[in-house]
Amino acid sequence: MVTVIKKGTDRISIQKALESISTRKGMNAFKYCGKVKLEKEPLTIQKNLRNEWE
Repeated sequence: MVTVIKKGTDRISIQKALESISTRKGMNAFKYCGKVKLEKEPLTIQKNLRNEWE
């Protein structure tokens, strides 16, 4: 969502516009930390993916 604030808008109007924006809850990424088991080192996988063009 985009909120347009024009030059010269007073502080009260800006605060009302920012308060009217609904916030979404984010995802807890730490819940999945360490869950993926890799057979190779990540850097080796990355280099292999980049060299697929050749």
